[in-house]
Amino acid sequence: MPGGLLALVGGVLSLGGGVLSAGMAWLLGLVVVPSTLGFSLGLRKVYMQNLLRLFQWATCRMERGRRERLQSFYKTSPSGLIKRESSSNLEEEVSRLRDDYDHYEEPVCRGGAPAGDEEGGGAPHSPPPTMSAPATAAGEFTMSDAMWFARRGLEAIVEDDVTQRFSAEELESWNLLTRTNCDFSHVSAKLTAVWGLGVLVRYFILLPVRVSLASLGIGWLVVGASAVGFLPQSRVKEWLSDKIHLTAYRICLRGLSGVVHYHNTENRPRKGGICVANHTSPIDVVVLAADGCYAMVGQVHGGLLGVMQRAMQRACFHVWFERSEMKDRHLVTQRLMEHVAAKVKLPILIFPEGTCINNTSVMMFKKGSFEIGGIIYPVAIKYDPQFGDAFWNSSKYGMVSYLLRMMTSWAIVCNVWYLPPMTRQEGEEAVVFANRVKAEIARQGGLVDLIWDGQLKRGRVKDSYRQRQQERYSLLITGGGANQNNPSLLTNGPTPWDPSSFPLADLTGKSTPEDPALSP
Repeated sequence: MPGGLLALVGGVLSLGGGVLSAGMAWLLGLVVVPSTLGFSLGLRKVYMQNLLRLFQWATCRMERGRRERLQSFYKTSPSGLIKRESSSNLEEEVSRLRDDYDHYEEPVCRGGAPAGDEEGGGAPHSPPPTMSAPATAAGEFTMSDAMWFARRGLEAIVEDDVTQRFSAEELESWNLLTRTNCDFSHVSAKLTAVWGLGVLVRYFILLPVRVSLASLGIGWLVVGASAVGFLPQSRVKEWLSDKIHLTAYRICLRGLSGVVHYHNTENRPRKGGICVANHTSPIDVVVLAADGCYAMVGQVHGGLLGVMQRAMQRACFHVWFERSEMKDRHLVTQRLMEHVAAKVKLPILIFPEGTCINNTSVMMFKKGSFEIGGIIYPVAIKYDPQFGDAFWNSSKYGMVSYLLRMMTSWAIVCNVWYLPPMTRQEGEEAVVFANRVKAEIARQGGLVDLIWDGQLKRGRVKDSYRQRQQERYSLLITGGGANQNNPSLLTNGPTPWDPSSFPLADLTGKSTPEDPALSP
């Protein structure tokens, strides 16, 4: 009996070893070799096409079930949310409300009696007397003015333009992920079976493979970069370092079933420049570094991340800061200026927003990134949420939970646009230059250009923002005479303040705000 049991255990181990060896051979042949040589076998594109067909079929089934259960007569958006009208600014909305108020107000004679009143001396069919000026003349307060504030207040409670940027983007169709359809209800046995099969595939097939690939990529980066670090500084060392970094990041990207479309590659960031991009997720670094080498900027960490940082520093130049140094803004700026001045060093990768946004908009860029000098290479990153939500809600999920969500998604699909390089014009302020770069990124990526600071998700709105809204309305009811002297008050929203914080992108996707009021 013991002999038979040992033979059985030996057979199981032998079978497991054979399966593991075959799996590693498949990984080497289908992932590692293409990553090293920089080409794709096209398997991920076929995978994407089949997923799209599956999503279309699931959407049709759900729409059919929704039509059968439809009991209401109002129309909702595909995501189940009632669509709201686009909001107008203060001046336009108050003017419209006042016009409506004048339209429904009863005309009044100069004498105070209603028009056509026989007691006022006028014949019933005589021409009406001359009317007085409307009660809502410019500069006067009317009760209708309160409607704009009430409406905007209620809209802000339900869904404002800022806090919704810190939550997952709404999908117009279900992608068979439970977390993207909290109101899932049984539609058909076939659809439920497909969803259950998808859970098995994602958690028991894709997840182990992706974890293996991520481990392989990180191991290759640490071992390869450490080995290259022993070589003397030369072109051969730089070439080997670039190949090791590119291969490692491409393996990690394939570990997420990442399909990235790079556009306008002739505008890739070059040495001595600064690459700035909108920030959605920590994997933004992997997406960009899989197509080019960058000098990372961030705080020194411990643990596995610290091991990776030290290995990368041996292979090429990166800019790491101690925690105490991160608080010295002038020291940070000086170190970055020295890096940019050396035209032979890799371009710096910075995310000026300083925090992750849900890929529907671009929020305020900190000016520190644009005071360094040199050429700015803007990059727009836009993820496709129907395959998987790449946004990292750091206030809700930790890094481990976030990575688990990424590795159990169907895939990570995104587009990357390299925009033409931009330089700061003579006499142009850093804040103005930052807004100009941000506007180009938002336009190319199809994102909403917002003036608000992304650090608002960790802090309270400043009193100056509320005071500015009060100033705008006070100028309106006093006749608007001061508007010509201060046209910034008539913009749709407050003018952004001039922050002194300097956002630095590290491998965790976090930043260290300098403003104590905005610190987490």
